[in-house]
Amino acid sequence: MPRARQDILVWNPGGYYHIYNRGARRAAIFRESANYLFVLSRMREYARALSVSVIAYCLMPTHYHLLLRQDGDFPAGLLPQRVFNSYTKAYNKRYGSSGTLFEHRYQSKAIHTTAYLLHLCRYIHSNPVKDGLTTDPADWPYSNYLEWIGQRDGRLVDREFVRAQFGDGAAYRTFVLDYLRTRDLPEDVQRYLNSLEA
Repeated sequence: MPRARQDILVWNPGGYYHIYNRGARRAAIFRESANYLFVLSRMREYARALSVSVIAYCLMPTHYHLLLRQDGDFPAGLLPQRVFNSYTKAYNKRYGSSGTLFEHRYQSKAIHTTAYLLHLCRYIHSNPVKDGLTTDPADWPYSNYLEWIGQRDGRLVDREFVRAQFGDGAAYRTFVLDYLRTRDLPEDVQRYLNSLEA
């Protein structure tokens, strides 16, 4: 008997969504700095056009994580769809490739509690350390962690959200570094994050 879908996603104004994907066969989706910069430029363009706020993001060599808030009527899922459709075309042209770049259509999950949201932010920003690319999340330029801690003046961040939750960058930095030191998260959050890596 086929299994019923357990979590049909509904896109709502004011809703927060974790969206992620990885390269086909877990291959690299970013080969050079220009690739990351192309995606970030498109994210700025489409976030503005679609009324979507980027809360947290991290672009990694083989995958990406986005935490978005839908501020208008356009589904937040249009942002990754448009960004990465455009990127795949540009990537294939640049490297003489063809076909899909990603393992599957992006995955998405609605986030309903503030605690869950904040644990997810620090997990996203910790990815470069977790994957052994750097020893400090501040050393990875392709996330908005530096904006969160007040060390870079980028536009892909909701500074009011950061202030409301943490007050200042130092408090958030401590929150992230505590996770990297202990890897301690609530059990339900850890279960969810483990499912991303399966």
